[in-house]
Amino acid sequence: MPLNRLGILGINRRNIDYTARFNPRRRYPLVDNKLLTKKLCIEGDIPTPRLLAKAEHHFELATLVQRIEKLDDFVVKPARGAMGNGIVVIVGREGEGFQRTGGRIMQMDDIRYHASGIISGLYALGGTQDMVMVEERLVVHPELSKVAFDGVPDIRVIVYRGYPIMAMARLPTKQSDGRANLHQGAVGVGIDIGSGLMSAAILRNEAIDTHPDTAEKLLGRSIPDFDRVMEIAMAAAEKTALGYLGADVVIDAHKGPVILELNARPGLSIQLCNRAGLLPRIQSIDAVAGEPRSAFERLELSREFARAWRQA
Repeated sequence: MPLNRLGILGINRRNIDYTARFNPRRRYPLVDNKLLTKKLCIEGDIPTPRLLAKAEHHFELATLVQRIEKLDDFVVKPARGAMGNGIVVIVGREGEGFQRTGGRIMQMDDIRYHASGIISGLYALGGTQDMVMVEERLVVHPELSKVAFDGVPDIRVIVYRGYPIMAMARLPTKQSDGRANLHQGAVGVGIDIGSGLMSAAILRNEAIDTHPDTAEKLLGRSIPDFDRVMEIAMAAAEKTALGYLGADVVIDAHKGPVILELNARPGLSIQLCNRAGLLPRIQSIDAVAGEPRSAFERLELSREFARAWRQA
């Protein structure tokens, strides 16, 4: 049976019918550049990790080092990177060095060298010159710590024409080196929009019930502050003026949900995680999106649709 008859959205149709139609190209830099995303969130009073330092040129690295050399933990990342490449998470000090996730030790000279590579475009889309950012390190919410291995899980929400239509959790594993990236071996867990419960899970496209490293049961777990997760995802989508958006949210132990990054071309594996296609959900929203509604009303309508989506 053709995938579209099962409600599965394919990459060509996503690109032609949705991203090309609802995502103006001039708005892409707002999500392709993490620094611009951060500025956009701050302007909209949307929580995002605090920026500690940045450097766009190699001569600025000395100042960047001065700003972070006394810190115990932080995250180094490229502003224009993708798939988690180039991100270094420092979780503590080890003598004169810094301890990364996974236990490896880096000296300050190693961090400077890595930052230099980021600026040179080593991890940037297209290999163009980039900017290095240093952010505060987020801490795993205690309710999610048992289903994440040596990293911080995130929640991806697909927002279509202002409505949240599908969500998944991405849980780091030993195989993914502590990164919340499905292609690198993280666990993907579908989340029911109506209840905030984990409903299905995959690892390397195979169905699973428990986390491979912690052996904790996944299905039926509740996502903490899930309403707030969807609220800030919707708010971020509205600020970008993009009609088809993936919002990646981290639930911090102290700050609660914060926007980590945004994606104008979110991947389609979220359908496997939810064991459901995006097309019926898109069609539900297309039928009502012409009417002006508040964010609260849109969220409530998505919850109402979720009951029908579960049964489809």
